[in-house]
Amino acid sequence: MEGSAVMEAVLDAVKRTTKGKNEARRLRAAGQIPAVVYGAQKAGDKPSPEQVSVDPKPFLRILHSSSGLNTLISLKVQGGTDSTVLVRQVQLDPVSHHPLHADFYRVNMDRKIKVTVPVVIRGDARGVKIDGGVLDFVHREIEVEVLPANIPNSIEVDVSDLGIGDAIHVRDVAANAAWTPISDPDMMLVHIVTIKVVEEVVPAAGVEGAVAVAAAPAAGGAAEPEVIKKGKTDKEGDAKAEKKDDKKK
Repeated sequence: MEGSAVMEAVLDAVKRTTKGKNEARRLRAAGQIPAVVYGAQKAGDKPSPEQVSVDPKPFLRILHSSSGLNTLISLKVQGGTDSTVLVRQVQLDPVSHHPLHADFYRVNMDRKIKVTVPVVIRGDARGVKIDGGVLDFVHREIEVEVLPANIPNSIEVDVSDLGIGDAIHVRDVAANAAWTPISDPDMMLVHIVTIKVVEEVVPAAGVEGAVAVAAAPAAGGAAEPEVIKKGKTDKEGDAKAEKKDDKKK
């Protein structure tokens, strides 16, 4: 099952004719984010990277939307060429996490592209709720090939009917989907496992022996200090014995 298709957002940009570190610093000081648009405008064209700058506020709203990096963006470039793009990469400040630079990639609406889509779990698994198992979320993303207009926000996985030992794989959610999986169809997304309880092996020494062994862990906290104290007491006893022998001599 899929979440809704990605939203399309509008982002204004300004074409820039200069580049380099100094230009990037100047743009950031002015409250803009330097960016580059990659890819061909349409099938058959040669890729033509374009230097632009964007306002961080609407850009961050897009990044924090439900479709995030998979949001189709109508990039309106003042002094340049308008394009439909996806965010390819964002460089963030390591301290403030404010975007420092962005890369956009032009997409053709009639050509499939490869994207990574998050997996979202829905429902309460029977194996957890009734049987006391644990849900193991193995892979949280699936790489898919899809037309830009059909990119899902997320791929929903309903775990309600899963019991102990049951699992859901990529092939289980790819049936009748608008996308084709690039990830291995046999890749496990989620399964229900039991909690392993390690039991202590008791020697065959009868009931009394079993009780003694079972009781040992309960007194474990005091066992080691007692041994250490006992060692000190033995030394003190030896010292007293030597003094008595010296007196007799």
